[in-house]
Formats: sequence, C-alpha cells, structure tokens
Amino acid sequence: MSCDLNTNLPDKAHDHEHDHAHGHGHEHGHSHGHGHSHDHADMTTADSRRRVAIAAVLTASFMMAEVTGGIISGSLALLADAAHMLTDAASLILAWVGYKLAERPADPSRSYGFGRMKVLAAFTNGIALVALACWIVWEAIHRLLDPAPVLGGIMLWVAAGGLVVNILAAWVLHGGDKHDLNLQGALWHVIGDLLGSVAAIAAAIVILTTGWTPADPILSVLVALLVLVAGVRIARQSGHILLEGTPEGLSPEDIRQDLVAHIEHVMNVSHIHAWALTESKPLITMEVTAAEGACIETLRRDVKARLAERFDVSHATVEVVSKPC
Repeated sequence: MSCDLNTNLPDKAHDHEHDHAHGHGHEHGHSHGHGHSHDHADMTTADSRRRVAIAAVLTASFMMAEVTGGIISGSLALLADAAHMLTDAASLILAWVGYKLAERPADPSRSYGFGRMKVLAAFTNGIALVALACWIVWEAIHRLLDPAPVLGGIMLWVAAGGLVVNILAAWVLHGGDKHDLNLQGALWHVIGDLLGSVAAIAAAIVILTTGWTPADPILSVLVALLVLVAGVRIARQSGHILLEGTPEGLSPEDIRQDLVAHIEHVMNVSHIHAWALTESKPLITMEVTAAEGACIETLRRDVKARLAERFDVSHATVEVVSKPC
C-alpha cells in the first residue's frame, strides 16, 4: 500500500522521496560489491604507483650516460633515445604525481575528488609522445641532408646499456594493471625507449661494419613512427574519458533494451547518460518509467542491481517516475 501511495505523492513529496531513495539506492549499490571494487582499485593504484616510481629511477639513472654517449659519438639515435628518456623520466614522475593526487578524498569543491588526475596525466603523456616523435623525425631529416660522422663503438656500448635498463623498466611496468591508461602511457614511453636502444644498436652495427652513417637517422625515424602510434592511441583513449565519452560496452540502447526485457514493471528507460570518472569507474544516470501500481523503491533497487550485475556499474543515479495518466 505504501508503494502505491508514493506513486501519487505531490511533487515536493516525490522529490523528497527521490532524494532519500537515491541515497538509499546508493547504499544498496555498495552492498553489491562497490566497496570491494573500491578496495581493489586502491590496491591496484598503489601497485601501479610503486611500479612507476621504480621505472622512473631506472630511466633517470641512465639518461645522463646516454646523453654523454650521444654527444661524444655524434649519434642522433642515441641523442633521440636520450631525449626520449628525459621525457620518460618527466612523464613517469607526472604519472606518479597523478596517482598521488588521485588518492586525495573528495571535498565540497570536488565531489569526485582528484580521481581524474591520472587520466589527465595519461593524456599529457600521450601528447608528449606525439611531440617527441615529431622532433625525432625533424632531426633525422636534417641529419640526412647534412650527414655527420658517428663513432659506432661508443654508440654500440651505450645503446646496449640503455637496452638493459629499458628492459628492466618495461618488465616492471608490464606486470601492472593492463586497463590503467596512466600506467600504459608510462609503459609506452619506456617501450619507445627500448625500441630506440634497439635501433641505436642496429645502427651502430651497420656503421661499424659498412661505415654507412645514414642508418642512424633512418632507424631513428622508424622508432619515431612506432612512438607516434602509441602516443595517438593513449591520447585518444584518455581524451575520450576527459570529454565524457560513453565507455566501451555501455551503449545506451543496449542498456534500455536489457532493463525493459529483464526488470518487471519497467515500461521504458530514457535520458540515459553513461560516462566514466576513470577507465575503471563508469557512471550512469537514467530515468525509468514504472508501470501502474509498481513499487518505486523496489523498482529502483532492481534496476541498480541489474546495472551492477550485467554492466558492472556500481555507481548509478536512477530516477523512477510513474506512468502518466
């Protein structure tokens, strides 16, 4: 009986019931595993932050040696790789700062806290990768037009040392969360470094055996193209989140059809908006039209439970309205 009365409450009473039910529904969402997911996310973030810190130390420790080797040998491949390692060190530090800021709690000015800082860091790293690739190509063109002597021996040994360091850093980052865009952005910076070291080694071998110095800038361009592809991908994915794009697997039409088909008393679902705070935290708001005589609060709970079970969405704002007379 109380459910039927709620359906016919005046507007103010209905608004009060909606606000109260939203809070109660959000509590219900926690009981369906939101707390567990939050704990898991915290542990994953701590692990990613630790991996990024280790990779930053490894990268920064070898960067100066590679700069010195590049200047002495005259190798563009080494200098390009050293410049990449410099941006890597800065990007890894930025990624670490993003994780630290994301841990800060919500406040009255930021109801979601700083959760998106790591997404912003990933976007910045993606743009940095694109800019770095363009710089390497520009320098390679100049080097091809105006060839310079290259000391293949020094180039080979420094590049080999850089390869070892980059393999260690990539191994550390590769073991982290595969869906963390911030971590993946940092990983691709290191992979770009690793490929740069491989290119420098290959160029050094060609120069030592044949004396053909154009191998140095040509191989640098190949590495730059791979870095460019990774940068565009990271920037596109993180930019999609920052622009409130619909997360993959959360098509509004699919959600509407699923709820109408599986939840009793759901006549229609409209005003569906799906976006993401981070790559692992989707958010949804919607309006559900209830059949005549349906219990609004029960229906709200059923919809939120279905969203958590079917679409793995633990944070949903569901407004339930009665079928118009």
